[in-house]
Amino acid sequence: MTSNAAAHPSQGHAAINPALAAALAVTAIAAATLAGAWFFQLVLGLVPCPLCLEQRYAYYLAVPLGALVAVAAAKDAPRGVVLAGLALLTLAALGNAGLGAYHAGVEWKFWPGPTECTGPVGNLGSAGNLLERLDTVKVIRCDEVQWTFLGLSLAGYNVLISLLMAAIALWGLVSARRA
Repeated sequence: MTSNAAAHPSQGHAAINPALAAALAVTAIAAATLAGAWFFQLVLGLVPCPLCLEQRYAYYLAVPLGALVAVAAAKDAPRGVVLAGLALLTLAALGNAGLGAYHAGVEWKFWPGPTECTGPVGNLGSAGNLLERLDTVKVIRCDEVQWTFLGLSLAGYNVLISLLMAAIALWGLVSARRA
């Protein structure tokens, strides 16, 4: 090791690739969020409403796309491919933050939600099997909060997590463009 490298240890190693770091971070956050959602559903028994399920789509996209962007960044793929992947991750996370904010607004009764998850129960079949159908149908309303922590519902936490993912992906995008 030269004296210059000893004075600046970071120069002795390859510089951190911001696109790679951002893609790995977004992938890890999305995977952890999905694991948390499935934990709440399967272990704690919180059944997701239709809006909750829709909010998972961005995470289902972010895990494989983030992994592909990370591989592309690590393998020195064309910069345009890496930048496009980071831009798509940013847009997906921002869109999901918007969906989460909409859902939180429905929960706070700021505006009505979709009728399929906040309206009245639809057709339950004939009167003969009504009781049987009522036992099997569990309507999860989007406007009823099932769980809160520090005053935020899961939809509220989705907003924060999605904004964090968008900020990280955007940081990777901007930093990779400058490199």
